[in-house]
Amino acid sequence: MNRSFWSRRRLLQTAGCGFGGLALQSLLAEESRLGVNPLAPAASHFPAKAKSVIFIFAYGGPSHVDLLDPKPALDKWHDKSIPVFNKDDAFNKTTKPTAMRSPYRFDRQGESGLPISELFPHIGSCADEMCVIRSLHCESNNHAPALFQMNTGFTLAGRPSMGAWATYGLGSENDSLPAFVVMWDYRGGPIGGAQNWTSGFVPAAYQGTPFRSQGEPIIDLNPPSNITPEQQRARLKLLARLNQRHLEKNPGEQELAARIYSYELAYRMQMAAPEAVDVEQETAATQKMYGMDRPISGYFGRQCLMARRLVERGVRFVQLYSGGGDQMLSWDAHGDLRGNLEQHCPEIDQPIAGLIQDLKQRGLLDETLIIWGGEFGRMPTHQGSKGRDHNPRGFSMFLAGGGVKGGTSYGATDEFGYAAVENRVSIPDLHATCLHLLGLDHTQLTFHHRGRDMRLTDVSGNVIKEVIA
Repeated sequence: MNRSFWSRRRLLQTAGCGFGGLALQSLLAEESRLGVNPLAPAASHFPAKAKSVIFIFAYGGPSHVDLLDPKPALDKWHDKSIPVFNKDDAFNKTTKPTAMRSPYRFDRQGESGLPISELFPHIGSCADEMCVIRSLHCESNNHAPALFQMNTGFTLAGRPSMGAWATYGLGSENDSLPAFVVMWDYRGGPIGGAQNWTSGFVPAAYQGTPFRSQGEPIIDLNPPSNITPEQQRARLKLLARLNQRHLEKNPGEQELAARIYSYELAYRMQMAAPEAVDVEQETAATQKMYGMDRPISGYFGRQCLMARRLVERGVRFVQLYSGGGDQMLSWDAHGDLRGNLEQHCPEIDQPIAGLIQDLKQRGLLDETLIIWGGEFGRMPTHQGSKGRDHNPRGFSMFLAGGGVKGGTSYGATDEFGYAAVENRVSIPDLHATCLHLLGLDHTQLTFHHRGRDMRLTDVSGNVIKEVIA
């Protein structure tokens, strides 16, 4: 008996008059479309304003009423019950649902006069490049589902992340680096971990690749010390020949071709990745611009500078996480608002401003979309005596560069900052807008899964045209 005849693939093709092959064909159809290199640059749906994205995620839920959305009414109502608060919205049993004034001053910044908190003096200097969206709302007041929704469009885990969708739609402009890179906080990753940058049901080539800020950028990137580069190259050539021989006998097996490409990418990354993240190649003035000369901002400044070097080299999507672990280690200001913000704001203020200024002076800001924000905001009321609870009803984020209309704000919460009331922006709206800036129509960027065409925005989402320059 010819045993090779009974391979799993041949069995699917022949058993039941080949009916099983239909299922196999469906599974391989998408990878066949992608060809040998799944990350090859692809055409956008229409001319793009941005080529790449740097998404700075303030994990834990930064307080919009203390940073980007000034509310003078909180001074008037301080320590009084506000008429819009619903105790059922509280995540952590807000025991004193009375108004809590912001302890921080807001200053009008730039020629646009955009009000920015005194906690962000450096970011405030970039106000004319920023568009603050003040009317966001989401579907959960719990960190994990809110994180999943902000990253993947759904409150349940397992869907492709926005970075995966962007690279699936556009590929990469660098064949020696991952298309989607993730760096998290030294204190720990966000709740849900890799589910926040997963490729979900789209091919694994589009998932986020974790990079480290110090040492070897990718764990196990380099071969063992007893293997020379020549030996490794010879092994890869042998593996490629064996795979190619099998591919010639099974020409429809395009997922094998993609796997061959992944081996080659890993080999090329051994040379490209260390150079790409070597910020010591930058001048002392550039490193200082990112706050790398200060202990409070040095770590995040290094990550922001790495992000610039990556997008400069054609990486499509970079996501940085500010805040890690739980409670005070992240932007989760339940017990001590001042202590929380006065720890985290100086960590990111100068690095983000340095990133915006550096991209601008290099002519890269117009083609790089910067996103800053968290999974939700904070309540305008006291939690205990010094903290603020989670608030999914209304919060703020800002966009900069990448075709965004700078020096502007969009939408509004009520007079207390409790809920979005004017030009309300859903997470699908935000995603649709970011994809639009990349030249992608969110209704056309689909992947067939479980019998229907899936998309990042599911069945909703509108592009916010007012924020686009």
